[in-house]
Amino acid sequence: MSVLITSKFQGDTAVFRQALVDHADQLAKFAEMSRSAGAIHHRFGVGDGFVLVVDEWESAGQFQQFFSNPDLQAFIAAMGAEPGPPEITVTEAVDSVDQF
Repeated sequence: MSVLITSKFQGDTAVFRQALVDHADQLAKFAEMSRSAGAIHHRFGVGDGFVLVVDEWESAGQFQQFFSNPDLQAFIAAMGAEPGPPEITVTEAVDSVDQF
């Protein structure tokens, strides 16, 4: 059974948008690392003063282990996130007939 994880980071969204371009190689590296660690899906969303990350992982434990990587934490800060922990929600992924 997989889990859906949302992570809401407060921060400078202009810095984040520029970092998507400037740090594309590092983003690709972390994407590959996350897939190897159990990530299934990953998306970003930008709101008013925050970035939302929507992931699907094989398990919450795999996400927690990946997310605790100090190199990843430093990279998140470089992407414009404010200091302090993000708001993280973990839910069980369930199938439904309207899923796409």
